[in-house]
Amino acid sequence: MKITVSKSIIENILNHAQPFLEKKDTSQITSHVYLNVSKSILTLKATDYEIGYLVTTDKVNVISEGSTTANGKKFIDIIRILKDGEISLEVKNDILYISQSHSKFKLPTFSHNDFPEFPNYKGKSQISIDSHFLIDSLKKITPAIDINNPKFELNGALIDIKHENLNFASTDTRRLAVVTIAKDSSTELSIILPRKAIIEIQKLFFDNIELYYDQTNLIIHSDQYTFFTKLINGKFPEYSRIIPKEIANTLVLPKSVMIESIKQITTISTDVKITFFNDLITFESLSDDNIEAKTEISFSTGFVIPFTIAINSRYLLDFLNAINSSEFSLGLNEGNLPFVLSDENFKTVVMPIVI
Repeated sequence: MKITVSKSIIENILNHAQPFLEKKDTSQITSHVYLNVSKSILTLKATDYEIGYLVTTDKVNVISEGSTTANGKKFIDIIRILKDGEISLEVKNDILYISQSHSKFKLPTFSHNDFPEFPNYKGKSQISIDSHFLIDSLKKITPAIDINNPKFELNGALIDIKHENLNFASTDTRRLAVVTIAKDSSTELSIILPRKAIIEIQKLFFDNIELYYDQTNLIIHSDQYTFFTKLINGKFPEYSRIIPKEIANTLVLPKSVMIESIKQITTISTDVKITFFNDLITFESLSDDNIEAKTEISFSTGFVIPFTIAINSRYLLDFLNAINSSEFSLGLNEGNLPFVLSDENFKTVVMPIVI
């Protein structure tokens, strides 16, 4: 195998491959990327068995065809220090030679025949989701995905397809994020995607995509990329039961002013007490230290009797940073009951802090 390729092309491909590599044990073939050159196309694969990445490009000059592997971390480190311009990649005697002008590097290879097989999407069941809706929805619910929860299903997000709508949901047990899209479907399906996979999907896909699944994997295919992730086994919580059916008080609040006020308080404390007076909203820090922060905004709330909630500011800021609207809705029942943040088809239900 021998090709020349511009630094920008190979660097971009290898950058995307890094999250898919085994980092701790370099003796594993999954610490390597797989390279194949055939019919003027370069194909690169990377996988840690749980998620996988395949990319193709014809923006290479093929001198001879072939396949090889190379340590993905060392490979990108070498490419990064080279200058802009053409780079030569050549395999001789099971060694990958990387050269540019007077700079030359060698990387050992493993047998490319030992590289893990990727699941094939052909013949598998297909899910019809617009790429824009998919990425936008995943972006909104990602902050509420739990990390290292012993209930593995909470370390991912749910794609729940009903006959009349499509729902995305995640929860870290203190909050629940749900996006609902009206969409007719002839089949119903619920699958749980790992958090790591969801983050990488948002980096890779922007254009038209095709989604395929079986009991083990979800596969996403576009013109340039093919991605797979193993699904999480388990039963996701009945998220619809967590959303309050009735709301006693609804306020439509300005996004930018709320963000500014909350950020002032977070210089002292992540926990914030918000009190709604008739024509005023106050924000106060909740801290065990003898340090205080307080600010207020003029706003007509309609409350005759002051209403107070205490929250983890990160939950509110995560929601506000995910929406594009200049206003959002806050649904309140009682100060110690879950409240609802809403913007169009996106809701976050938050458990308040009991004070």
